[in-house]
Amino acid sequence: MIDLRLLREDPDRVRASQRARGEDVDVVDALLSADERRRSSSVRFDELRSEQKSLGKLIPKAAGDEKAELLKRAGELSAAVKAADAEQDEAAAEAQRLLLRIGNIVHPDVPRGGEDDFVVLETVGTPRDFAAEGFEPKDHLELGQALGAIDVERGAKVSGSRFYYLTGVGALLELALVNAAIAQATAAGFTPMLTPALVKPRAMEGTGFLGQAAQDVYHLEKDDFYLVGTSEVPLAAYHMDEILDASQLPLRYAGFSPCFRREAGTYGKDTRGIFRVHQFDKVEMFSYVAPEDSEAEHARLLEWEKQWLNSLELPYQVIDVATGDLGSSASRKFDCEAWIPTQGKYRELTSTSNCDEFQSRRLSVRMRDGKTVKPLATLNGTLCAVPRTIVALLENHQQADGTVRVPEVLRPYLGGREILEPLAR
Repeated sequence: MIDLRLLREDPDRVRASQRARGEDVDVVDALLSADERRRSSSVRFDELRSEQKSLGKLIPKAAGDEKAELLKRAGELSAAVKAADAEQDEAAAEAQRLLLRIGNIVHPDVPRGGEDDFVVLETVGTPRDFAAEGFEPKDHLELGQALGAIDVERGAKVSGSRFYYLTGVGALLELALVNAAIAQATAAGFTPMLTPALVKPRAMEGTGFLGQAAQDVYHLEKDDFYLVGTSEVPLAAYHMDEILDASQLPLRYAGFSPCFRREAGTYGKDTRGIFRVHQFDKVEMFSYVAPEDSEAEHARLLEWEKQWLNSLELPYQVIDVATGDLGSSASRKFDCEAWIPTQGKYRELTSTSNCDEFQSRRLSVRMRDGKTVKPLATLNGTLCAVPRTIVALLENHQQADGTVRVPEVLRPYLGGREILEPLAR
């Protein structure tokens, strides 16, 4: 959540941020009003309690009519204190509810607009000219079925649409990707983590996924657990309610977990194959840093993502995501989009977000720097979302004879294989 002091001191900046996101601006004034009611009722409660305590000292010393009058006043004060306390709690709850509806303050350099208003920062590599090579590229599903790597029909039979099996070399390819990604992250100083896939409501709300993203979240109502859509959630909540010493920072974790997304609102979109699915595995980078170091850490996370895509020998572009497509927790987000030959366009493969102090305030993760205790900054970055990476690998590295070339970085994890061959060969 944002800092309430910022709201009081510079409400126009908060309004501008909400407007840039395409979110409700009126909630800012509603929150200011609720915050004022909370503070004034708190002052009123303290004044009444002070008077009540003073009166309590006078009553034992009084007698007769004076005592009766003091007792009458004590009764009035007791009722007033209860009312002020209730008003204070009500105003505080309303302020908290409204505070959770306000997104992180957008970084001033983020391009304004919606999903299509991103700015391309860099293009790396050149898409292959399959026509010049003399053949028409096959899509990932056709390739995956020929390799015996992907089975969406039985996935649908068992679990429904947007589910799949990775079989044979497909399963081995996932394990190779995960091991290679974890190896890169570990070499960069990240602590590898296997994280829970079920979390309590506070963890999900604290990371910002019960706001605008709530429609994509699976909720197990009987147990009041949420299935995570990314290991960002358990990694952000790992140090919940803790105070970390500044000397410990930065703390960097690389989490591997299954991820679950309802993909609400995407009916009819990317339904073929495994590009957009309800369940997938992912390696996620997560950093805890001092607030003043967050922008530099954001740049580092992006470089690690680029290192990964370069090692996979994929053509891609880096984009600065526009304000309307940030997600509530991020102040700025960079995506790396890989070229998908059969779609003829770049599609998101990795994403890295700077969340500043937004998540740490919600989750009460703080740092101690000398005598000062304050919120720290959190950042996240996809290293390898497995199905989409498989899509990009199969399509970009396919060959005219139906085989798929294996990038060198993955070969040690695939028994030295240099190519993947169709089953019929």
